Amino acid sequence: MSPPRAAIYTGSFDPITLGHLHIINRAAKLFDALIIGIGINEGKRPLFETSERVSLVQTVTTHLDNVRVEVFDGLAVDFVRQMDARIMVRGIRPLTDTAGEFTMMMANHQLDPGIETVFLMADERFTHVSSSLLKQIASMSDDDSQLAKFVPPQVIPALRNQMGRCD
Repeated sequence: MSPPRAAIYTGSFDPITLGHLHIINRAAKLFDALIIGIGINEGKRPLFETSERVSLVQTVTTHLDNVRVEVFDGLAVDFVRQMDARIMVRGIRPLTDTAGEFTMMMANHQLDPGIETVFLMADERFTHVSSSLLKQIASMSDDDSQLAKFVPPQVIPALRNQMGRCD
């Protein structure tokens, strides 16, 4: 019996959004195993600590038996190899992500031609969602129903706490 077809979906997930979760739900149906790789980027100052991001992603993916969360430092292509996978999943938003994701895919192909990238187009409801938008909404609005349009409900208290607007 061959090993399960595993795919890797990497990102900072700072915080995880409904757009991320939509890609995760779709990818989990396409592959035997989906590993969410939470990247550590020393050049960025994240809103959430790595352990908090892991916890939030685990919390919102408990309904998916074939999903697990791992942390990695370094190149995503190296992480894919470490996980003994050959497929990278990337969510793209039309116009905003296409050029950057294509460039990343070509670089990854140069680093390891055996790793394939599968692009899943973001649902139109989430094409405008970004972490900077979330931070702006969280800092300027006390209305949780507004945040619930962009992040899973389990993320809202943590986001409020981090933004200093805890009720």
